[in-house]
Amino acid sequence: MKIEKIDHICFAVKDLEETKKVYKDHFSLIPACEYIAESEKIKVARYYVGEVAVEFMESTSPEGEVAKFIDSRGEGAFLISYKVDDLSRAMQELKDKNVQLIDDKPRELFGTRYAFVHHPNKLHGVLTELLEGDFDINK
Repeated sequence: MKIEKIDHICFAVKDLEETKKVYKDHFSLIPACEYIAESEKIKVARYYVGEVAVEFMESTSPEGEVAKFIDSRGEGAFLISYKVDDLSRAMQELKDKNVQLIDDKPRELFGTRYAFVHHPNKLHGVLTELLEGDFDINK
């Protein structure tokens, strides 16, 4: 597997509007885009800092993973996403190493395919996502 770069880092927040206000007031940052991903039960503001996207995510449901994360750990770093050259090959390589994946097959969203690697406790508390493709909110 070839990890090409860090694609994005996500932070779980309780109030996305308040978070956007703070980042605008303190750092003059404006979201490059905002979206709702119903499949993941999240509302997101995406910023770019150089090549890396930073996303702040608010849960749209108390049953969503972001809501569960905040309930157990509070707001903060939620996941890191690595862009890979071939997601299917990367997933197979991990399976061949007996790494249990959260996803058996890739998920799709906005022109990307992605999959989550096993439970964050196995990766020292870091939820890790592998991603293939280029994010396009219009797809």
